[in-house]
Amino acid sequence: MELDDVDTIAVLGAGAMGHGIAEVAALAGYNVNLRDIKDEFVQNGYDEIEWSLGKLAEKDQITDDDADAALDRVTPIVEMEEAVGDADFVIEAVPEKMEIKRDVWGEADEHAPDEAVFATNTSSLSITDISEATDRPESFCGMHFFNPPIRMDLVEVIRGNHTSDGTMDITEQLAEEFGKTPVRVRKDSPGFIVNRALVPLMNEVAWLVGEGEYGIETVDSTSKYGMGLPMGSFELADYVGIDVSYDVLEYIHDVLGDAYEPAPLMREKVENEELGQKTDKGFYDYTDGGEGVDIPSDEIDDDLTELLTAVMANEVAKLVGEDVADAGEIDEAVKLGAAFPDGPAKIADDHGLEPLLDTLQERYEETGEPRYEPSEHFVEIVEEDGAFYGEADEDEALEYDNISVEIDGHVGHVVLDRPHRMNTINLELIDELDAVIDEFEKEEHDVRCMLITGAGDKAFSAGADVQSTAAGGADKMKGMDLSRDGKETFGRLEEASFPVVAAVDGFCLGGGFELACCADMRIASERSELGLPEHNLGLLPGWGGTQRLQRLVGMGRAKEIVFTADRFDPETMYDYGFINEVVDNEEFEDRAWELARDLASGPPISQALTKRAMIEGWEDTGAGLELETQAFGHLLDTDDLTEGVMAFMQDREPEFEGE
Repeated sequence: MELDDVDTIAVLGAGAMGHGIAEVAALAGYNVNLRDIKDEFVQNGYDEIEWSLGKLAEKDQITDDDADAALDRVTPIVEMEEAVGDADFVIEAVPEKMEIKRDVWGEADEHAPDEAVFATNTSSLSITDISEATDRPESFCGMHFFNPPIRMDLVEVIRGNHTSDGTMDITEQLAEEFGKTPVRVRKDSPGFIVNRALVPLMNEVAWLVGEGEYGIETVDSTSKYGMGLPMGSFELADYVGIDVSYDVLEYIHDVLGDAYEPAPLMREKVENEELGQKTDKGFYDYTDGGEGVDIPSDEIDDDLTELLTAVMANEVAKLVGEDVADAGEIDEAVKLGAAFPDGPAKIADDHGLEPLLDTLQERYEETGEPRYEPSEHFVEIVEEDGAFYGEADEDEALEYDNISVEIDGHVGHVVLDRPHRMNTINLELIDELDAVIDEFEKEEHDVRCMLITGAGDKAFSAGADVQSTAAGGADKMKGMDLSRDGKETFGRLEEASFPVVAAVDGFCLGGGFELACCADMRIASERSELGLPEHNLGLLPGWGGTQRLQRLVGMGRAKEIVFTADRFDPETMYDYGFINEVVDNEEFEDRAWELARDLASGPPISQALTKRAMIEGWEDTGAGLELETQAFGHLLDTDDLTEGVMAFMQDREPEFEGE
C-alpha cells in the first residue's frame, strides 16, 4: 500500500489518546472511524473532538469552516466490523494492558481489509507480542503519539520483529501528513526511546528520596535549575501521573531485569492512589485548588546533577548499543517528546562522558545496586569515541546544534532549529548565530543575502529561553551576559555587509521579535503573532528592543507595543511599518525565498555601503551623509556600475559580481 491509497483511518479507543489521534487525522483531511465498546464512550470522545476543534477556531489557529469540516470527517462507531471494514489504516489506542490490546487486534484482524496497515499506540509494550495476535504481523508497527496528540509533535514509529520496511515507511509518511515529526525506533525494546530514557531517571530520584539521601525540593531544584530540564523530576511525575510512569517501569523491569526495579516510594504512591495532579495529591499536594509545586531555585546539588546525568547517559548508551536508535534520534525524540532544551546525549557529551562513567562505577562499587552498573556499551563508547557524537570533522563547519544552515546560490539560509522549544533563543544559539555570520562574511561563500526562518510553522521564535538560562540557578550576571551577548550578535545582523531578511511564520515574540528588528526587511505569514510580552513577566526587552523598535515604528507605537505587552496580528504590524509584507500562509515559503534571491541578485558592494551609510546616519546625519558621498565616489569606479548601466541599456537583468 502507498500513502496515496490511505483515505479512511479507524481509531480504536475513544479515550484521551484515541480521540486526540482521531482529531489530528481528521484535521489532516482523512475520514476517521472512531470506535469504542460503548455508545457513551465513543460519544464522549466525539464531544471532546468537537470541543477541541472549537477551541482551535476560537484561538484563530484554524477557521470555523476547517473545524466543521474536520468534525464532519469523524464517524462515531461501536461495532468493530463497521469501524475497520473500510479502513486503510488502523490505529489502536485502548488501555495499556497486553491482554486488552491483543483481544482488540484479534477482532480487528478478522474484519479489516487484507491490505490495511495496523499500528498500536502503546507507550512501552512489545510491538512484536501485540502483532502476533493478528495474521499480518508484517503489516503491524508501533505508532506512539504523545499526550495531547493535537499539540505534541513527536510520534515514535516502532519496528516489531516482523514489521516490513514498507509498513515503517508508510507509517512515517502518515505521521508527517498529520503534521508530526516521526522518529524511527529500529528495535522493539521496552519503553522505546523517550520513556526508556526518562522513566529510569524518575525511578532513580524516587530511590534517592525514599532512602533519605535527598529531599524532593533538592531533586526538583537540581533537575529544573541545575540541569535545565523543563520541569522538576517529581513535578513531571505528578503532571504525567505517577501510575503511568510506574506501569511503564514495571514492564521495563519485567523484560530487562533488576536494574529497573521500581522504587518503593513510587509503589507506595500508586497503592495509596496518590497519583499526582489528577488525584489532587502525589509528590506534591494540589488540594483546595492550590498550585502544589513550589520549587526553590537555590537548592541545586552538583553531586546530584552529576549522578542524574550519569544515569541518563548510561540509558542512552544502552539504546545506542542495542541499535534501538542513534544519539541524534534519541536527542530529537526526547527534545520533542519531553521538551528538553537539549537531548540527553548532547547533555552528556557537554558534561564529559568519562567523569560520568567514573561516577556510575563508584556508585556501583559502593552500593552494588544493579541500576548503577555501567553498560558495556557505555564503557565502549567512552574508550573508543569519548562522546556520543564523536569529534566534528573540519568539513562540518556549517553544522550546529541550535540552528540549521545552508547556502543556496548567494542566499545564506539560517533556520532557528529548536521547534521543541518554539525556537526560543538561548546563549548557545546566540553563539552559533554569531559564528555563522562570520562564515557568511567569508569571501569563499559569496553570501549576498541572509534569510532567517524558524523551524516548523508554529514559531519564528517565541523569545528567549529563560528556563535554559536559569539552569544553574537564578543569576544576575548570567542574565546580563544573555542580554549583552544577544545585543552584540543581533547588532552584527544590522552591520552585516549583505541584506538580512526575517521571514516570520507563527509566533514572533520577545527576543524573537527583537531579532527580527535587526533584519533589513521583514515579511510575515497571515497566521503570525508578534509582540514584546516582557512587561507581563516583569522584564523589559533586553536585546535592543527599547532602542531599535522606536526607530522602525516611532516612539509612540514602540511604547504601545512594549507597555501593553499585547500580541499583534501581522496586518497591524504592517500598518505600523514593522512588517514590509504580509503573505498568504500557503505562499509564504516561496515568497520568502523569492525576496531573498531578489536581494541576493543586487549589487553587493552598493548594498554593503548603503547599509553602512544608513546605520551611521541614525546617530549622526552629517556622518551618514559624508559616508554616502564617499561611497558614491567609490562605486563610480566598480565593474558592477558598468554592468548595471549596460544591463539597463540592453533591457536585461544585471549580473553583479561584487567587483
